[in-house]
Amino acid sequence: MKLRVKGISENQPIPETFAFGVYDEEDHMKFGPNRNPEMQWSDAPEHTRSFAVIMFDPDVPADADDVNQEGKTVSEDLERVDFFHWLLVDIPADVHQIPEASDSDGVIPKGKPTGAGHVGIRGVNDFTNFLAGNPDMAGTYAGYDGPCPPWNDERIHHYHFEVHALDVASLGLTGEFDGRAVREAMSGHVLDSARVTGTYTLNPDLR
Repeated sequence: MKLRVKGISENQPIPETFAFGVYDEEDHMKFGPNRNPEMQWSDAPEHTRSFAVIMFDPDVPADADDVNQEGKTVSEDLERVDFFHWLLVDIPADVHQIPEASDSDGVIPKGKPTGAGHVGIRGVNDFTNFLAGNPDMAGTYAGYDGPCPPWNDERIHHYHFEVHALDVASLGLTGEFDGRAVREAMSGHVLDSARVTGTYTLNPDLR
């Protein structure tokens, strides 16, 4: 399969247009445009019955104690885990494009609903857990929400945009399913995949 993410080149910085958080000189971070990028894919296997889209960041600190704390840094050597930013499943086999801003256009405090999106079914991204303790932002974040790495992280973060061709029309996922549930449901059903990786940082020393 082939995948094109419009505006994002392999291993190059992701434009702020697609970011949840952008650099701010006074406050370190402010909300960004948070538009989902356009995705186009081709050359899917003949027996594809649906597609799934996943975007995740594998560089998120496993220990968040020092994240975004004045006078502290998040060490590059700290253990890292996957953070899911975008989950769409049950995309019909005749769909090969997701238009820009069709699944997100701006930061929505308290999130966006699960269920049917512009195409496919939205899963819950990990901003749901990350913002759970913030009374102004806590809620269920479904669909796309873009990069917003810790502004004091010594590591540049990588964002993997993936499309998977599946041999089933539906993964049977409903409600507030997360990225781990998507990966488990896809297991044994992936015919082919494609990936584009972009980078992003809010650390002024790395920009």
